[in-house]
Amino acid sequence: MMARFALLASLALLAALQALCLWRAPAVWQPSAISVTLKPGESMVLGRHELAAPQAAERHLVLGRGADGRWSIRRFGNEHALLVQRDGHDIGVGNVVLKTGQDFHAGRASFHVERADASALTFSSGQRRWRYDGSSVSPQLPCPDAHLAARWNRLMPGLLGFARPVVFGGSLHCDNRLGGMAPGSATIARANGQFILAGDGIGEEPLAGASAVIAGHTRLDLTIDADTIVLRPSRHVALFSAAQVALPPQVRWQMTPRQLWSVAPASAWWIGLAMAVALGLARLRCKLQLAPCLLAVGGLTLSLLQRGGTAPGIAIYLLLEWATLAYLVRARLSLALAAAVLLLAAGLLAQLELGLGGLESSWLRHFQKSVALLAMGVGLLFQLRPGTVSPTRMEWLLAGVAALALLALALQVALGSETGVFDVQPVEFAKVALTALAAHCLAIGIGWHRRHDARRWLRLAAPALLFAALLGVALVQVDDFSPLILLAVWSVAMALAYALAARKWLLGGAVATLGLLVAIGIGYLHGGGVLQIAQWGFYADRFMVWIDPARHPHTGQQLLLGAHAIGAGGWFGSDQWLGLASLGQEAGAVMHVPQVQDDFAASFFLNRHGLAGALALWALQALFLAGLLQGAARALAASGAARDFRHAWQGRFHCFVLCGGAAFVFGHFLLSWGTNLAILPIMGQPMSFLSAGGSHLLFFICPLLAFCAISAQSFEEKPSCQSMSSTK
Repeated sequence: MMARFALLASLALLAALQALCLWRAPAVWQPSAISVTLKPGESMVLGRHELAAPQAAERHLVLGRGADGRWSIRRFGNEHALLVQRDGHDIGVGNVVLKTGQDFHAGRASFHVERADASALTFSSGQRRWRYDGSSVSPQLPCPDAHLAARWNRLMPGLLGFARPVVFGGSLHCDNRLGGMAPGSATIARANGQFILAGDGIGEEPLAGASAVIAGHTRLDLTIDADTIVLRPSRHVALFSAAQVALPPQVRWQMTPRQLWSVAPASAWWIGLAMAVALGLARLRCKLQLAPCLLAVGGLTLSLLQRGGTAPGIAIYLLLEWATLAYLVRARLSLALAAAVLLLAAGLLAQLELGLGGLESSWLRHFQKSVALLAMGVGLLFQLRPGTVSPTRMEWLLAGVAALALLALALQVALGSETGVFDVQPVEFAKVALTALAAHCLAIGIGWHRRHDARRWLRLAAPALLFAALLGVALVQVDDFSPLILLAVWSVAMALAYALAARKWLLGGAVATLGLLVAIGIGYLHGGGVLQIAQWGFYADRFMVWIDPARHPHTGQQLLLGAHAIGAGGWFGSDQWLGLASLGQEAGAVMHVPQVQDDFAASFFLNRHGLAGALALWALQALFLAGLLQGAARALAASGAARDFRHAWQGRFHCFVLCGGAAFVFGHFLLSWGTNLAILPIMGQPMSFLSAGGSHLLFFICPLLAFCAISAQSFEEKPSCQSMSSTK
């Protein structure tokens, strides 16, 4: 009873801090319409200030009118990207559609288009000739660092190949790279049956029929009215503390204040329709629970509205967050779930502070996205009920999950990048799949000791080993060794859990010794010296930045700015009041730390709430890990007391899943704190619960919490079921 009271009191305190943060947020304005008036024959240079585009250049584009009164746009200089949207397609200003007989330049080299049709582009330079079909260039030798997509394209060119552009520049002359000129000189890509050249040349694009302009990640919807063009900025829009801003005489702004409770009429209709659908689903014969159904539909609706650019006020998201957390504490809670609820509330408080602390509209999208995905994950996954599943049925289910995860990883390697594919990170789902598959294999194998069962054990273990190997191959393609460290931590933890569950003390001692040697090795690397590390060929640049960040002005700047932000926080935060005095206020220089919303979220937290606040956060993180291990221990004890193989397998399965989940979460905590505190080299991994990692929250944290709830409820209800069966 006292534990529940402490949980509710702590949760109420964090909710009050969130409400206070929103209430103390100062009034800010942003331009809803930018009007530019020009006479025929006039032109004007616009940039960061005039367009309210924080990530644009100071002089980014030239807007002009010809003698005939037609509007056009061009880049100011060669280095700034500028896009014009027409008929749903983004067209790079200065891009050229290549046609037969046309000449073009890339760097100092000259090329001639011999033939250009819908299927392929043939071009030459001197005596050399190439053919490009949208995926591969021939004849070309393979690159030494060729990824899966390049290898596939060499075997399956044309329509079966993955779309890859021709890149002019650099020193490599292989695959789709034509070297011997300055890096980034030009690219050629196929789009809508045409081959588009994007180069250094300054081109001009007419604005007749265009719907939007994109400059510095800021989208500006446009309408033309005779002598005036009206630009309506959205996404990454600068915010201002005053409604009046000094502007050139040709430019006028229409300013609107930030609305905390605003809901557009169209958005209100969608929200009402979504709630009606949720109520209808809950009344079906499938007996869906009403509260989770409302959370899932509400989260999905707000997520779609945000992606469509019509997100409601931030207070609406705050109400959805409170409803989600209230649902999580509605019934009996384990230690892991109680700590997770407080970690979620603390992390969302930090994201809300970050969103209100930046003078740019896009900062709040991290809080909005996290709240929407949390509601979706809780609403969908907490519909599941505890029950007994046969091992054979679980094998088929896990095989399907593993196949889906492998397909998603293959798509990331082939079509995506280290940031993911289709705006998601398949690696997060793969962690859950790998943990569940390995847990099943260990749970099946640990109960068999007869000799003729060895082949069965190897057959069950083979999918987990194969999946781990393929996952490692996919992750090693990423220019970051943090996934390999996560896999190593997980492997050591699972081996240790198996050793303890099977009472193999020698194996447990060997695993513990290995972990100690790794810790000693990290200390040795940090003191190894620059020259010794420089001889390595495996991610040596990251170790160089870690050892001497001052000599690396780009990547080292992230480490130095993060260290400065942490130092400014001290023990009690930058305001010396544990962040209470700065709730809702502008964040200042800490916003300049690269990736402060995810990889360096801990630096922002330490800057705002100081080392004292971090100690409280560390305590919650330790309680969460302890709760997962406590649940694993209870599941293992229940398996030992079970009277049949199915219940024994279920207990061991729950035990190993919780251990694997705890290992991955510990790995994320370790890597994130180590990166922010310069204990480890910079590695791009979000901190669980604190960072704005949408895929990590939806595909890993939410399934882990749902499994915790199912596991706790299953083993709490099992004794009563067993007593009923014994009574019968």
